[in-house]
Amino acid sequence: MADRHSAFVEITPEVLLKAYACGIFPMAEDADDPTLYWIEPEKRGIIPLDGFHVPGRLARTVRATPLEVFVNRDFDAVIAGCAEPAEGRGRTWINQRIRTLYRRLFDRGHCHTVEVYHGADLVGGLYGVSLGGVFFGESMFHRVRDASKIALVHLVARLKAGNYGLLDTQFVTDHLRTFGAREVPRRQYHKLLDAALAGHGRFDALPTDRPLSGREAIERAQAQHRP
Repeated sequence: MADRHSAFVEITPEVLLKAYACGIFPMAEDADDPTLYWIEPEKRGIIPLDGFHVPGRLARTVRATPLEVFVNRDFDAVIAGCAEPAEGRGRTWINQRIRTLYRRLFDRGHCHTVEVYHGADLVGGLYGVSLGGVFFGESMFHRVRDASKIALVHLVARLKAGNYGLLDTQFVTDHLRTFGAREVPRRQYHKLLDAALAGHGRFDALPTDRPLSGREAIERAQAQHRP
C-alpha cells in the first residue's frame, strides 16, 4: 500500500529534490497519462549497503563478462530502455514529463546512470537520483541476460566507494530480495533517510571516464561498508 496524491503544482527539479528529501517521489499511471502522482509507500524498499549480497553465479558472471559498464554516458537511452515493455510489465509509468524532469536532474548532476554495453550496443542499465548520502533507485532494464543485475553490482560498488549511507529501491521485488533488499516501515525509513541525507555521497569517487572491471566491482560491492 502507498499514499498517492495528484501533483497539481509544477514540478521543477528543485521541487523534486525537496520531495525526495521528504520521502516521496512521483509516478505516472502509464506513459500516455500526463498526470503525475506523489507516492509515499507505507513500507519502503531498501538495500542495506552493509548487507548487499551477490549470488555466487552472478559474481562469476560479473568477473568474467565481456560486457562493459560505463556511467552517465547516455541518460536518454537509459530511460528509454527503462520505459520499454518487459516480461510481466506491459505498461510503463515513465511518461514524457518523467523523462523531461529527470533529464533536467541529470543535467544538474543529481541523476545518474549505470550503463551496460555489448560493444556499441546498450543492453541494460539503471538510473536514479543522488541527494546527500542517499541514492534513490528509479528503474532498471535489460536486453540480455543479467545486464540489469550487473548494473546493480556496479552501482553498489560506486555507492560504497562514494560513502553513501542508503540505497532506496522504493519497492521490493523478488529480483531485489536476492541482493538483500527488504521493506522497512515508513517511520523507520524516515529515520534512515534523515541520517543518510546528512552525508555527502560522491558518485564520482570511482573513475567515470572508463569502465570499471568486473573484478573490482565485485570486490568493492562486497567490501565492508561504514559510511
